[in-house]
Amino acid sequence: MNLLSDEVLLDAYFKAIQLKLEKDFILLLYSEIQRRNLPEIQEPRFLIV
Repeated sequence: MNLLSDEVLLDAYFKAIQLKLEKDFILLLYSEIQRRNLPEIQEPRFLIV
C-alpha cells in the first residue's frame, strides 16, 4: 500500500464506500488510513454496532 499517496488512498476509500464495494476491501483501505495516522475519518457504517 505504500505505493499510494495519502490523497489517492483517501479518494479510493471514499469511492469504495460510495460504490458499496466489498467490505473486506473497504476495511483494508481503512486500516491503511489508520496505520498512516491520517486525519480522523469515520469508521465504515457496517462496523458500527
